[in-house]
Amino acid sequence: MTTDLQKATKDKIAFLSFIVPEFAKSFKMSIPHSYQYLKRYGAWDYLNENWWALHTDNPFWTVRYLYDVCYENGGQR
Repeated sequence: MTTDLQKATKDKIAFLSFIVPEFAKSFKMSIPHSYQYLKRYGAWDYLNENWWALHTDNPFWTVRYLYDVCYENGGQR
C-alpha cells in the first residue's frame, strides 16, 4: 500500500512539474510567476485536487482549464 501511495505522489509531482512550465510557456511568463499566478487565482488548488483527471488530457486543454479557473477568480484575460 505504501508503494502505491509513493507512486501516486511521484506521479503527481511529475505532472505538476510538467504542467506549470507549460502554462508559463503558453502565456509567456516565467515559471515562478506562473506558479504565483496559478496560486493567486485558485488554479493551483484546482490542479492539486484534479490532477489525476487532468493528467490524462492533452496538455493544451489542461492549460486552458487552468486559464479558465484563473479567469473566473479574477485573473487577467
